[in-house]
Amino acid sequence: MALAGNFNYDWNKGKRDLLAGLTVAAISLPQGMAYALIAGVDPRFGLYSAVVVTLVASLLGSSSHLINGPTSAISLVVFSALAFLDPNATSDIYEAMFLLGVMVGIIQIGIAVFKLGDLTRYISESVILGFMAGAAVLLAIGQIGNALGVREKGTGHQHVLYRLWLTVVHGDPLNLKALAISAASVLLAVLLRRAVRRYRLPQLDMFVTLLIVATVAFGLGWSRPGEGGRTAIAVIGSLKAGLPSPHIPEIHWNWIGQLSSSAVAIAFLGLLEALSIAKSIAHHTRQPLDYNRQCLAEGVANLVGGFFRCLPGSGSLSRSAINYQAGAVTRFSGVVTSVAVALAVLALAPLTRYIPKAALAGLLLVTAVRLVDIERLRYTLRASRYDAGLVVVTTLAALLIGVEFSILIGVALSILLFVPREARLKVTELVVSPEAVVRERQSSDPDCTAVAVWDFEGEFFFGAAPELDRYFDKLKERVQQQGVRYLVLRFKRVRNPDVVCIERLEHFLREAQKDGLVVLLAGLRPEFRTVLGNLRFTAWYPAERFFPEEDETWSATVRAVRYAYALLGEANTCPHCAGRTQPPQRVANLYYLV
Repeated sequence: MALAGNFNYDWNKGKRDLLAGLTVAAISLPQGMAYALIAGVDPRFGLYSAVVVTLVASLLGSSSHLINGPTSAISLVVFSALAFLDPNATSDIYEAMFLLGVMVGIIQIGIAVFKLGDLTRYISESVILGFMAGAAVLLAIGQIGNALGVREKGTGHQHVLYRLWLTVVHGDPLNLKALAISAASVLLAVLLRRAVRRYRLPQLDMFVTLLIVATVAFGLGWSRPGEGGRTAIAVIGSLKAGLPSPHIPEIHWNWIGQLSSSAVAIAFLGLLEALSIAKSIAHHTRQPLDYNRQCLAEGVANLVGGFFRCLPGSGSLSRSAINYQAGAVTRFSGVVTSVAVALAVLALAPLTRYIPKAALAGLLLVTAVRLVDIERLRYTLRASRYDAGLVVVTTLAALLIGVEFSILIGVALSILLFVPREARLKVTELVVSPEAVVRERQSSDPDCTAVAVWDFEGEFFFGAAPELDRYFDKLKERVQQQGVRYLVLRFKRVRNPDVVCIERLEHFLREAQKDGLVVLLAGLRPEFRTVLGNLRFTAWYPAERFFPEEDETWSATVRAVRYAYALLGEANTCPHCAGRTQPPQRVANLYYLV
């Protein structure tokens, strides 16, 4: 687990990691403070997360470019998770947040220990898109009060839309100076981002925006205390110039119950964020990733962060992209970022008392817009009703119920919709054509009264059992009507057989034996043969009727059909295929085309 990823780490790679790490640190400072404000806690906890969580995840992670720390989506869920506490009881809020970080870390470590990291890929991307759309709206709503320079009304127990209505309609008078600061921040951030992209400049646009706006506000005297010690616009306030120290969170059992659902949501959301970002960058770099190791790194980072007064975090899309684009080579760039933020906290903490909340609100409004991938959202909504439904339901759940439940609702809905789709079995009738080809039956093909061939495809598990029963009933009815004596069932494309469906197959075979119908099982894969062997099918069903899929010239299906015709011999009176048994070599010339 060498930090540099290999042993040929040289000065050139070190220089690239150093420059990338410093670039990311510049954006980590304003984001760390802003995301802490989203979570409703002291800005220093966001900076602590940018130090501790970033450092631990970089040391233990698998991706060379992923930068961990506070994120807007996680912070929104944290804010919602802490809403059950009295907003004036800041000490309880902080302790609950530290405890939440520990709980998140334990859940993520458990996922890694049981090697469940790969399961995150089964959560639909539509759920994530819907969550991000809802989170973006909530993020923007949460910053309207700061952007307008008014205090938010209501309590955390009230719905966010109702609190917005109270703030705007029954709140304080509009602060035009704060509005000017937030508007200037939005405009400057947009213009600087365009300049960065056009001239390929270092991505320091948010940091530069905050620096310029804060300087202008200071120059105008808006962020300096006047008579009575009050400022014309709300400011962040001074941060303590110090690094995070070890701290054991207070444990209240009723808090654990209140925080448990949010901890699960944050754990899965954090892993989804981190793994999707890491995979996206690895697609360009071709770096192999160890998903379970990355899950472990995420969990340990949040667990350690909880004991160092940190805001829970995850992989950051913006900071990771900047890290990659700035030329980072190894995980050492994340270590540089952590150290640089720590030094900045020590040196620049007193200056934060001049940073207007309206400036950060403007940057967060821009962040909210950038959270929504409009093109990807349109693409997904057009794709299918299934995807569109997931996006809409998850978005509405985030807005109407809460972000901590929206992703859980979206995941549950995706599973509920996924299982019936996977439980579908496709059954197709095959025929032997006049050209001696085994192919899918066409409407113009005559009925065969000698040999019937049916192909099964799909999941062969308990969810498909009712559908399998219907198909078997249909088969029995068809062969009885046509007087078929030999039936070939092809299971080459059947997956994950379980005891429920195998039991249905056993019942069908035993009834067929009683009726004098010879059923041949073709295309049996090793997994399918193992289950049949465990249940001792050959103890009561003739072994010559099993045709495993093997690596040979003839497919199992063709061998089964040839075997059926050989048994029929001259007794075959079917107008459709009687001639195929004379002479015998014509049967041998059968081939398969499906």
